[in-house]
Amino acid sequence: MSSVVALANVLALVVAFFATPIAYAYSLPHVQAFSARYYADGFEEPVAFVWWAVCGLTIFFGARASLSTGLIMAAMTFIARFA
Repeated sequence: MSSVVALANVLALVVAFFATPIAYAYSLPHVQAFSARYYADGFEEPVAFVWWAVCGLTIFFGARASLSTGLIMAAMTFIARFA
């Protein structure tokens, strides 16, 4: 089971590496506008850093959960089919 988790971690890291900049670039202007409107002006840089971390961690852990579940289900299907 640990090799499946390790494979899911590596694949999730690759997914996060490629998907985080895209999600961050598309969503950052909206998040900064929201924070400036409802909280205060002048927090653009801290909001940008925190939003980068939120985007990266959300993508990583979502991909890890999906990939680990998918790998386990694929292995169970393979075993049930050919055992």
